[in-house]
Amino acid sequence: MSTQDIILTRRISAPIDVVWDAWTNPETTKRWWGPRGFTCNSAFTDLTVGGRFTWNMHAPAEMGGFDMYTAGEYTRIEPLAVIDFTQWLGDADGNPIDPVATGMPADFPAEVRSSVRFERVPEGTLLTAVEYDWTVGEQRSLSESGLEQCIDKLEELLAS
Repeated sequence: MSTQDIILTRRISAPIDVVWDAWTNPETTKRWWGPRGFTCNSAFTDLTVGGRFTWNMHAPAEMGGFDMYTAGEYTRIEPLAVIDFTQWLGDADGNPIDPVATGMPADFPAEVRSSVRFERVPEGTLLTAVEYDWTVGEQRSLSESGLEQCIDKLEELLAS
């Protein structure tokens, strides 16, 4: 099976400290995390190396109103520059759960290495989000689309 990284780069018209805060402050994260139609009812962030995060995604009623949790552990943090982490599907407490047990296909990764880069540019902030080593196929495409929609919502929040 071949793998391919998901790489999403956006120029956001907001200062780097504002974009950083939106990504690292759970109260702000709750306002943009999740694809279109989803809300984030809870977000926990321990922004330290070895610290963990757990962010909720609540599906709209027409999709069943279920809750999913993206959780992970921070592996590298350079304030206003880099956040490296692993992420997985978790329970409400952030404990890893088997993706297949949630109805995901067998090739859905149990853990995804990820990175977010923040770069100060004249027009605001260049944000680059990377999810490494996705198996090429439908789940990778769905994850890429979901991440794009999250960043769309982040941009809209910071533009308001």
